[in-house]
Amino acid sequence: MSSGGGSTYEAESTTTLSGGAAAATAFTGYTGTGYVSFQNASGAAVQFNTILIGSTGTKNIKIRYSQPSGTSNVDVYVNGSLALSSVAFEATGSGSTWKDKSIQVPMVNGTSTLKFVTTGTGGPNIDNINVTAFVQDTQAKRLKYDKYEAYAQYLNEFDTFMKNNGVNLYAISVQNEPDYAHDWTWWSPEEMLRFMKENAGSINNRVIAPESFSYVKTMSDPLLNDPQALANMDILGAHTYGTQYSDFPYPLFEQKGAGKELWMTEVYYPNSETDSADRWPEALGVAEHMYNAMVEGNFQTYVWWYIRRHYGPIKEDGTISKRGYSMAHYSKFVRPGDVRVDATKNPVNGVYVSAYKGESNKIVIVAINKNTSVVNQRFTVQNAAASSVSSWITDSTRNLAAGSPLQVSGNGFTANLPAQSVTTFVVQP
Repeated sequence: MSSGGGSTYEAESTTTLSGGAAAATAFTGYTGTGYVSFQNASGAAVQFNTILIGSTGTKNIKIRYSQPSGTSNVDVYVNGSLALSSVAFEATGSGSTWKDKSIQVPMVNGTSTLKFVTTGTGGPNIDNINVTAFVQDTQAKRLKYDKYEAYAQYLNEFDTFMKNNGVNLYAISVQNEPDYAHDWTWWSPEEMLRFMKENAGSINNRVIAPESFSYVKTMSDPLLNDPQALANMDILGAHTYGTQYSDFPYPLFEQKGAGKELWMTEVYYPNSETDSADRWPEALGVAEHMYNAMVEGNFQTYVWWYIRRHYGPIKEDGTISKRGYSMAHYSKFVRPGDVRVDATKNPVNGVYVSAYKGESNKIVIVAINKNTSVVNQRFTVQNAAASSVSSWITDSTRNLAAGSPLQVSGNGFTANLPAQSVTTFVVQP
């Protein structure tokens, strides 16, 4: 249903239910023909299949729900990519008492899917959702303009405190996720620009800005387009929650960001579902996400959210997960100071390649094979010598396992990329 108040979509109709979710009518007060119950199941999901979006941007999703008691959490996916994690739904008092909860997610022009997945035992009863363009929360916490100078001084004091306690910060950020700050300090693009122009120059360390939640370019474009703000910014920081790979490239930064660093300062991928860290080939998506950050986004830094979590690189018991091993194909071999060099990024369908040059002209090649069969791939090293090649493989049964030495011929080598795997090759000159 569409009106001046946005479009409303019933949860029980034209949706896909999975993992134990089911349409129900036991509680009263719902709209339409019922609501969706997650039936106390973890990993239960409801997906709205035809969300019609008229223009690309941040959208407000108002969820009508009931939660008899306690608090439940769901992950939110847009077009298959995680947009929000562990969104909390507090108790409404009874299953027939309905309340609204609003969240904000980036969506693109056209038809999108929106999926809610429970992360614990069960979730709220979902009656419907209403989708509108997002209007900034005028009640959000804000920093007054006349306090900007004091805030810059506070950042300096914090930097000094850390130094006095043996920690030399490389850089300091103006604000974490200023465009998703419902529980902390909100900054509009105009406010961030004003601070960066007038106050960031007094900060005695490298300055990171703006750290948008979903790499929303309207937060950072003004900084790149203003000479003084740009001069005061050392690192353009961004989070990539829900950001599509097609939005990773940033032509304006390539045009105007000479001498600046580009960091991806927080993400986890592809979800935060319970005990999901070892799922394969899902965990291969971490390697693919890092590939896209490096190759398409040209990021120089890739920072994971919580390292030790049931969905993280290290599990709660302290052991490395499949997601962690996928990440290690980059982090163990591509070290600070290494430089990404040109490579044929997609030599055949389903194969993704990036390459890095390090100390003593060592070349590191990371190759991802998403196909369900082995791919025999030739690699040729140009403008550098290749005398020996070693390899490490992670697939469904191996975790960063050393491969057999590869024979070098014609300044290159040929290797079999196992099905649904990531392989790192280290080429010595």
